[in-house]
Amino acid sequence: MANLRTAMDSAFWDLNVSSPHTLEGSAKAIPGDPFPLDGARASRALRIQQLSLLGTGFPLGIIPSYSPASHKDSGSFSLQSLLLRPATSNWWLGVIGQIRPKKLISSIKAEFFTNDELEVPTFKDAARHFLDKSLYSVGLCTEFLLTPASSVKLSTERDGEKKGRRSKVMLSHELPYHDITLEAAWPELFIDHKGQYWDVPESISLDLSSLVSESGLRYRVGIHKNSGHPQAVNAVNDEAPTSLMPGLCAKAAFSYEKSRDLWRQKETQNDLMVKKDRGWFWRPSYDVRLKEPHAAVSGIFGGSFAAWFQDGHSPVAVELRGDGNTSSSTKKRSPVSADFFGSICYRFQHGKFRELYGDLTRIDAHLDIGSASALAKRVVNGFKSSSANSAIDPMSSPRINLIFQQQVVGPIVFRVDSRVSLASLPGKRGPHIEDFIYSLSYSLRLLQSGKVVAWYSPKRKEGMIELRVFEF
Repeated sequence: MANLRTAMDSAFWDLNVSSPHTLEGSAKAIPGDPFPLDGARASRALRIQQLSLLGTGFPLGIIPSYSPASHKDSGSFSLQSLLLRPATSNWWLGVIGQIRPKKLISSIKAEFFTNDELEVPTFKDAARHFLDKSLYSVGLCTEFLLTPASSVKLSTERDGEKKGRRSKVMLSHELPYHDITLEAAWPELFIDHKGQYWDVPESISLDLSSLVSESGLRYRVGIHKNSGHPQAVNAVNDEAPTSLMPGLCAKAAFSYEKSRDLWRQKETQNDLMVKKDRGWFWRPSYDVRLKEPHAAVSGIFGGSFAAWFQDGHSPVAVELRGDGNTSSSTKKRSPVSADFFGSICYRFQHGKFRELYGDLTRIDAHLDIGSASALAKRVVNGFKSSSANSAIDPMSSPRINLIFQQQVVGPIVFRVDSRVSLASLPGKRGPHIEDFIYSLSYSLRLLQSGKVVAWYSPKRKEGMIELRVFEF
């Protein structure tokens, strides 16, 4: 099922979106933005845990990724590897290394072909290029259990091309029916719905979330604090989102979700056991979450309330990285706000995902309304004037998210996630595609519902390989 809870989680500051921009492999979605694509949601497994398992299936344990660098001469292609991972029963430590080979190869080629004296470069000359710190990024992450229900995770990373480093600490505690999370980062990386990145110098959040009850009710409360001016990482001539501006915010949200099958073909013993010449063999589905053909409808409805305890009406300087210039954002943030959101989903699956060919075709379509108040305001203002309003408030337009999955061969599945906005662009009427992601996944039967996913986002010009377990 498409992750309907994304609708609620995106209202807070802890929804992780997959991104090769950091060694951690994720960035935070910005509250108040349209819901991210389901295919963009980051894996629940830590990046170090992913590399530890993925490394066994790649040559020398090296995992490729693709992301534009700060400097064009470094290239977009990079290679990651897990360098170290000692562990005990209640503690582990991991070190990730990354290199961008384009700059290294270019500098070595220049050493050979631009030598005026026609002398062959020495080993020392070539080795000097390998010692260039700008080629490498290093990240360290450790986690240890305080109690069986409590854990602390610490991480830090440094990019050789940039000054400073990223550090993060997260304390989590599990209660019988709730989860408590305290998280702080210096700085925290956010990504908006346009694919642009923003750094907040300091981001601290405390969150209490309930587990989903049998009735479908779920609620969350939290406090979040931003300090320092948001810095644009790759945005040009754009204003910082208001939710990233300095201030202290208290937020509460609730949601109610329900799902009903229109029809479903239950798994039987004949599906699990197959008779061959040498006897009976056990043949489970490649993914237990895709084992039953069905058609179903589901939906989620919820509301959120936020209160800012610091004036957000004053202009906030936004630093555009690269040239050091600053600009002022004149956006205004309401000190108190309340809103409703909702999502309706229809899904259809053909096939049981057991055979070698043609045993899985699946379509998920859901209509998302991120802000009922913004939509109502747009309707009142009229569709003719909605274009200007939509440019100011991207939440004023409903969006349709479409997910198509098709088995290629065996456990390999091709998938396309797309988001269609029903608003009109300036000078162009009618719906338009806002974002889409291509991916290929290889399901791992031994993990029941685990898969290796290689995805690419044309909008962000980014791609990476991840391990996802028990995730849609």
